[in-house]
Amino acid sequence: MGDSSDSVSIDIDMIPLGGKECVVKTSKGPVSVLVCGDQGKPALITYPDVALNYMSCFQGLLFCSDAASLLLHNFCIYHIDAPGHELGADVISSDAPLLSVDDLADQVVEVLDFFGLKEVLCLGVTAGAYILTLFAMKHQERVLGLILVSPICKVPSWTEWIYNKVLLNLLYFYGMCDIVKECLLQRYFSKELRSGIHGGESDVIEACQRLLDERQSSNVLRFLQATNERHDLTQGLKNLQCKTLIFVGERSPFHAESVYMNAKMNRRSCALVEVQACGSLVTEEHPYAMITPIELFLRGFGYYRQPHFTSSSSNDSNPTSPSKINSCIAPELLSPESLGIKLKPIKTRVAIEV
Repeated sequence: MGDSSDSVSIDIDMIPLGGKECVVKTSKGPVSVLVCGDQGKPALITYPDVALNYMSCFQGLLFCSDAASLLLHNFCIYHIDAPGHELGADVISSDAPLLSVDDLADQVVEVLDFFGLKEVLCLGVTAGAYILTLFAMKHQERVLGLILVSPICKVPSWTEWIYNKVLLNLLYFYGMCDIVKECLLQRYFSKELRSGIHGGESDVIEACQRLLDERQSSNVLRFLQATNERHDLTQGLKNLQCKTLIFVGERSPFHAESVYMNAKMNRRSCALVEVQACGSLVTEEHPYAMITPIELFLRGFGYYRQPHFTSSSSNDSNPTSPSKINSCIAPELLSPESLGIKLKPIKTRVAIEV
């Protein structure tokens, strides 16, 4: 998959999740896209964090029947994986140029052009959230709204830069070794989840570890290097007009930056939801905490959840089921006006009872 091409082509196979796996050849190299749903519906595009793909980053959220009745009912979802991060990916050729964050954002544009998508909603996690935010800044007319999970927007701090440099060296010399996997798990999940104190939740960690084992270390190195050389988006955030919903885990190493990002964005169009006892990967660790805010956010666009699916996924044994979520959000802040057409400058916290 390392060779670039001037043309755009597609290769489609049916996969177990019921989508169509596509390889779109862009001017910056091939990109894997999983298309889920009726392509006649409005488009929602996703982009995962470093070393993750659509399965390890979004299946926790999309496998909730409440979320499925909201998202899959209203949208055709286009899961864009970073180059070389798709399931069964080959090693990207060493002759292929290293891509910058701008190159990755430009690939998103070419993917949209290939599928004939004029306007989209975006859902991204951390590095993926950065890529989609950058894409939105370059092409505001094509982005209706952003849902960002533990996003980043500034150049790396010295601490993050050095930490990433150590990871890059480990990936280069030792591949996806246990130390690298542990560092990545710390990036994604809270200490509570990683320590297994919530019992069955450790299945999430085990599944993520298995998927990390399948990653090509040199491909992960490329994506991590691009994000470690990212530039500051602060000035562009002030001019970003699309409605934005930011989720951040209270235990996320990017918590402060996500809060900073919310503060710098248009105060009339951005809302922040903090999730307690959660790391960066809210979509996997506490996906139920996202459903109500997303539903109310999407009402501002005229979307709704299928009624007969409501509460069908409730399970008292699941610590993140709806019956275990204690919302501390003021009712007026969850109105369609505040999370849709006229978002108020809020700092919202969704508490998870454990």
